[in-house]
This record gives sequence, structure tokens and C-alpha cells, in this order.
Amino acid sequence: MQPSVLLQNNLQASINAKQQLLKDSTQLGVFETAVKAVAERYQKGGRLYIAGNGGSAADAQHLAAEFVVKLARDRVPLPAEALTVNTSILTAIGNDYGHEHLFARQVTGKMTEKDIFLGITTSGQSGNILKALDACREKGIPSIVFTGRDGGRASEKADYCILAPGATTSTIQEVHIVLAHTLCEYVERIIFQP
Repeated sequence: MQPSVLLQNNLQASINAKQQLLKDSTQLGVFETAVKAVAERYQKGGRLYIAGNGGSAADAQHLAAEFVVKLARDRVPLPAEALTVNTSILTAIGNDYGHEHLFARQVTGKMTEKDIFLGITTSGQSGNILKALDACREKGIPSIVFTGRDGGRASEKADYCILAPGATTSTIQEVHIVLAHTLCEYVERIIFQP
């Protein structure tokens, strides 16, 4: 297959997934409720904490940067943290408690009831995201998950589960980026109204 044909196929898969989400009133409704919950947490002095593995870890860092720096308008920073960046914490938790506790331990140690958690997992089965969602529930912290396919076990544990359409991890991740940017843009508009 020629590179241009592969690109056309991948672009079409991305377009199809986004069009499918565009027509899914149930998922759009869940997304709207989740995004409003994030804005409400910020308005009450809370923070957004984000976690994921692999490419989703990069997406968590990307989204945290959009909140702290800016996305669509110049404004004061909004507190957000990716739970994927402190190598000393990550390696210590992994070594002492196991990889599945990487995020739950941080949720327990850093987050309060004023905050909100966003887990990103294309499969909905990432053990460390599942444990983080359990920790959120134990602490009374609202949780959102961006996932794909059938949502996996994460769909049962999160307060808000947004399913990104797509047959491949890469397509699901492309939809996750649109969700993340829209989340940040909405919060900016609500908190920093012109």
C-alpha cells in the first residue's frame, strides 16, 4: 500500500469516528454533563487531575498544559496536573506497591473533594486507571473517563464515561484529543467570560 493511500484510509477512519460521535446524542449528553462538572469544580477552587498510559499519558500531559498555559484565550492559569510526570513518585509506587497503584496512590495523597479526576484509557481496562477510579469513589471525588470500544470496566467505575468511536487505538486517541480540547475551551469560556 502506498503511503498516500494509507493516509487517506487513516483520515477517513478519523472522519468516520468523529461523525459517529457527532450523531451520538447519548455520548454528547454525557460529555456535556462531565464538562460542566469540571467547570463547577474550578469555580469552587478545585483542580483537574489527569492520568493515562502510553499515548494517553502524553494526552494527559498535553491537556494539563492547555489548562495551566492557555488554549484559546489569554488568561490566568488554571490548576491542572498530569499524574504521569513525576518519575520519582511513579517509580517508587511501582516498586513498592505495583504498577496498578500508580495513580490511585496519587489520587489518595493529592486530591480533595473539591477536585475532579479524568482518566484516559482507550480500552477501559487499564488496571491503574481502574484503581484510580476506585480511589476517587472512596474519597467522594467525581471522575470522568475518556475511553473507547465498549468502555471496559472503567465505564462502570467512572461517574462520567465518554466512549470515543473507532476501531483502532490511534483513531480513538484522535477523538480523545478533540474531547480534551473542547473540555478546556468550554472551561475557559465559562470562567473567563468576555
